[in-house]
Formats: sequence, structure tokens, C-alpha cells
Amino acid sequence: MVDLADILDRLHVVALPMRVRFRGITTREVALIDGPAGWGEFGAFVEYRPAEAAHWLAAGVEAAYRPLPEVVRTRIPINATVPAVTPDEVPAVLARFPGARTAKVKVAEPGQTLADDVARVDAVRAAMDTVRVDANGGWTVEQAVAAARALTADGPLEYLEQPCRTVAELAEVRRRVEVPVAADESIRKADDPLHVVRSGAADVAVLKVAPLGGVHAMLRIAAQIDIPVVVSSALDSAVGIGAGLVAAGCLPALGHACGLGTGGLFIDDVAEPVVPVDGCLPAAPVRPDPDRLAALAAPPDRRQWWIDRVRECYPLLP
Repeated sequence: MVDLADILDRLHVVALPMRVRFRGITTREVALIDGPAGWGEFGAFVEYRPAEAAHWLAAGVEAAYRPLPEVVRTRIPINATVPAVTPDEVPAVLARFPGARTAKVKVAEPGQTLADDVARVDAVRAAMDTVRVDANGGWTVEQAVAAARALTADGPLEYLEQPCRTVAELAEVRRRVEVPVAADESIRKADDPLHVVRSGAADVAVLKVAPLGGVHAMLRIAAQIDIPVVVSSALDSAVGIGAGLVAAGCLPALGHACGLGTGGLFIDDVAEPVVPVDGCLPAAPVRPDPDRLAALAAPPDRRQWWIDRVRECYPLLP
């Protein structure tokens, strides 16, 4: 196992300002590890307990100390990501994803209504070929069934991502609607990431490098899944996005756009933003820019918070 003191010696903590509120935050903090094999990212959301956050630390340590696998494709199609904004704000959001032909739209936002979701999805559909929605487990089964009906009244959906919280609920929604169901939290937060697939509760698996413990771990899970895979980010910095792009580049088949264009949600990032070409990003790791690292450095108290968190999670590394 990598020595804890060495990890802490290589740690940089940054605070990335966001263009819009996303997951309830306007600043995204992550810890970056400048390792001998490359840069790794530890960005478990602050509310996550150590047992869950340890998988995210494992992903960061792996990227910093273990060479990444070789890719089989060098260009990864990405989707635009549309937060729970008003329809009038949709064009400005989509403009940050040049060439993207698929958009993922956040729905089931607390304090908003299904009518708000329909208006947002319709505004996106007017500009995009393919639309998928992500409820982050925010609906009951009945709400999900009603939402599927309302959100497809004016056009199709590629899939409903995590409409409900539990695997049993996903399976019931899948039986009752014609829209394909994708699983995210039911994979990355599960003791058994394959349970949702074995239960016939999903048509698409959304896999994220960080919560699954790293690129190699994610690829091992993907190899055991017999449904299409979409690689997505966990609101990562450019470093974490790079790891996700490499993971997507290693998959034997990739039939859907990946959720790896979320760098456009940040006002500033640790590396110069890569502009998508024809809706695609390169499958390559990212090295932060030293000047950006310094400019985006978190305050001393927040740096110490992340150091303490690494110490807490380190004994729990899988």
C-alpha cells in the first residue's frame, strides 16, 4: 500500500467556482495528488462518510501511483449537462458544449415541479438530437411513471437515469414505462455494483471512475455487465475528467455519449479547458497547470479539512 505520508506530501487542495448551482453547491472542492505515475483526484462530496469516500480516495491514489491502461479509442463523444435551470437559461448552458448531440437534463430538483422539468426538457429538445434525464433517485415509482409520460409527450427520451432510489423501484418503473431505465446511484453506492443488472432493473449502466475505486476497478465492473455502459463524471475537475475519458477509451464498445463534459460547469479549472471537437473529447490524462493550481488553492482551513479526511479514509482503502 502507498505510504500515507507520501500521499499527504503530494496533496493539493483546490476550490473551483461554478457557473450555476449544481448538487446544491456553487464551489467544488477537490484534493489532487501529484504522483509518480500521474495526477489523481480525491473529490468525494463533503457529506459522504469515510467508508464511502474511501473508494474515491482509492481512485485518486490509483491514478497517481499506477499507470493507466491503454485506450482502444482516442475520441469520446460527450453529452451536454443541463442543471435545473429555467428554459430561458438553456441556450447559454448548451453553448458550453459545442458539437454535442446529446444532452442530459437534471429533473426532480427539490422545490421544482414536473411542469418545470417538462419546460426545461422541451427547451433542450428544441436544440438537441438526443435527450436523457437524470432524477438522482428523486421520484417515487408513481411519480416516475407520470414523469415518463409527461416528458415524452413532445418527443422521445434516450433514457431515465436513476428515477427512484432502490433497485426494486427501478425494476418496477422499468416494467411500467417504455423509456429505457439507467442506473447510477444503484451501482456506485451499492455493496454489490452488479446487483441492479442481475435484478433486471436497468437497460443502461452509468459508471463513474471515482466512486467505483478507479479506472481499473470500473473496467472490471464494466466487463461483467451485459448492458450498455455510459461513463460519467462525478462533478470532477479536469484531472478526474481525464481519468473518466481514459476509462471510456478502454471500453470494448461505446454506444452512448458519455457524461464527461461537465468541465463546462466551472468558471475556472486546474487545466486549460479542452474544447470538444464535433462533440468529442480526447481520451487522455490531464496534468494541472501550476499557475492555476496556485490561483485556485483552497484556504488553509479547508486544506486541513481535506488532509484530515484523507487520514480518516486511508485505513479504509479497499
